[in-house]
Amino acid sequence: MTATCSTPRLLLAAPQSGSGKTTLFCGILRALLDKGVRAAAFKSGPDYIDPMFHAQVVGAPSRNLDIFLTGRDNVRRLFAKTADGADLALLEGAMGFYDGMADTTDGSAYDLARTVQAPVVLILNGKGAALSLGAMIKGFREFRRDSGIQGVILNNVTKMTYQFYQKILEEETGVRLYGYFPRLEDAGLESRHLGLVTAGEVGNLESLVSRWAGQAAESIDLEGLQELARTAPPLAYEPLPLEPLGQVRIAVARDKAFCFYYQDALDLLEALGADLVPFSPLTDQHLPDCDGLYIGGGYPELYAAQLADNTGLRTELREKLADGLPCYAECGGFMYLMESFRDGDKEYPWVGAVRGHCWMTKRLVRFGYVNLTAQEDNVLCPAGGTIAAHEFHYSDSDANGASFVAVKARRALSWPCAQATRTLYAGYPHIHLWGNPEFAKNFVRACVQYQGKGGRE
Repeated sequence: MTATCSTPRLLLAAPQSGSGKTTLFCGILRALLDKGVRAAAFKSGPDYIDPMFHAQVVGAPSRNLDIFLTGRDNVRRLFAKTADGADLALLEGAMGFYDGMADTTDGSAYDLARTVQAPVVLILNGKGAALSLGAMIKGFREFRRDSGIQGVILNNVTKMTYQFYQKILEEETGVRLYGYFPRLEDAGLESRHLGLVTAGEVGNLESLVSRWAGQAAESIDLEGLQELARTAPPLAYEPLPLEPLGQVRIAVARDKAFCFYYQDALDLLEALGADLVPFSPLTDQHLPDCDGLYIGGGYPELYAAQLADNTGLRTELREKLADGLPCYAECGGFMYLMESFRDGDKEYPWVGAVRGHCWMTKRLVRFGYVNLTAQEDNVLCPAGGTIAAHEFHYSDSDANGASFVAVKARRALSWPCAQATRTLYAGYPHIHLWGNPEFAKNFVRACVQYQGKGGRE
């Protein structure tokens, strides 16, 4: 049965990464919240980190919307699920507006805007430019006839510059300008090898966001943006009914070392009957009472010694997994389950539940979207099972596994990956469980079976 979502919505995009989208997005989001607007937040693509910043601002989990990982139908479903009841849904585009897979717009912010039928506001870095901004605006708007670009915000410009050029830019392009954002000293965010530092690591995040919001309220037309959002048409989607498969407890590693999770994937496990119990491999001495284990990605390499020092938990994890506790570990979680992590001439013992050793490299390894095909039956799927995935890591190992084959999207490249058994998936590829809900169902079923065998104490 077809349903509709009528929540007003708007997508903020930019010509390229580094244009200040996240700062403006969070500033606008907080400014709207301060005005009493109930806002829902989304980020296009596989990025884990920006939604953490959205969540800190919104006070509720932000969601990823990734067309490649989940498909367009699920993007519409997931958007509607979170946007329902909000006064406004604000979406942040990734990379450049038209930048999709390989030489296409597939999976781009442009593609997402079309999929959820959201008007687009382009954020332009105005530093060092004047009337040339008009050419950029026209070029981006007309590059695709259905671009959806209805407005522009100028970043890194002064009030005087904005006032001088606003009228002529609107006359030349036919696009409305919704304000500007000046350069704010000492109000930026740090980066590291996987992008921005996580929200939990920014000690002064609240004061930063307050500054961004104050500036947004002063120099951006928030009422105009809300009016534009209300022009979005009702979005049709097909709901996907889900029934609990049992009542199980799944321990989820959640701390500074392991923090990369898709909230919608966690919600899916809960809808299938899982009670998600957080624990910290950094500080907890024992695993919670559980029927399954989920260890996501993050930055375990930054806490190698602390993870190694927690010998009690490492031993318990190794014994529980050997005893058949169902486990889903990806990227950083996969690394942690290995025998050790090497850092120069130092070697830190880790869990040792899977074979191999890992280390950091100086470049991205096997980066990008891939399609996975199982080569053997495992905890997530039978042989031949497929799901979309994404690899984004600077580490590597001597035992990446061969339980799946990863085929690069749009390119004739492939490689073996993941160590998997009837009770285990451990590999570098990140998957979104909504990309194939049967994977989530199979994992929950394995947890139910473990529970039925008396696996939980």
